[in-house]
Amino acid sequence: MNEFTTKGDRVRESTSEHMKQVIDEKTFENVKDYFDRSDNVISYRISELDKEWDIERVLELNMSALALTGFAMSFKNRYWLALPTVVVGFFAQHALQGWCPPVEFYRFLRFRTRQEIEKEKHALKALRGDYDNIKSAEEAYLAVMK
Repeated sequence: MNEFTTKGDRVRESTSEHMKQVIDEKTFENVKDYFDRSDNVISYRISELDKEWDIERVLELNMSALALTGFAMSFKNRYWLALPTVVVGFFAQHALQGWCPPVEFYRFLRFRTRQEIEKEKHALKALRGDYDNIKSAEEAYLAVMK
């Protein structure tokens, strides 16, 4: 199976080859599992993918929660201000490079980028018949991974 490209996806570009392979294989397995399913079941899975949290959203929520916690705790002890300072530094690093230390952790937990989630959605749409005549799960997957 070929790894799909996601030009401009800085999180994916900074992810290790091994982790990208793990995530791609899981995505392919997800598509393969829906090959013989009805259009309604595939549509339900597509709606689930619309609600799936991508890594950017997870980072934003967790970093915001940590920064607010550090700020709130600073009323008891000013040294807690170190926490939001570090978190803001990570936010800046992520904005500039598309990577920061927590990204590794969340990729390990298999959080995908929005583009990776969209690839699965489009492969499922191909299986459902929204695109050209697709005869296998692999064809559907490869059609959108180009």
